[in-house]
Amino acid sequence: MAHLDDGPQTGDWFTSSYSDNQGGQCVQARRLAAGPASMMAVRDSKDPESGTFVFDRAVWMDFVAFAAGGEPPR
Repeated sequence: MAHLDDGPQTGDWFTSSYSDNQGGQCVQARRLAAGPASMMAVRDSKDPESGTFVFDRAVWMDFVAFAAGGEPPR
């Protein structure tokens, strides 16, 4: 697994537009190095020091589409 400090970072941490101010902001994401091989970092917004998962951006986009009610990725 890659560590967050392994490469250039772009943008700020963000939460889903579906998050609310009632404690529903559980996940934050951040795009890492730009380009076709870009990666996404994901962490728990309630405990940001607990660790970060890093995914290939294509895998992240499949997850987001599925979570929004789309077809499961192949």
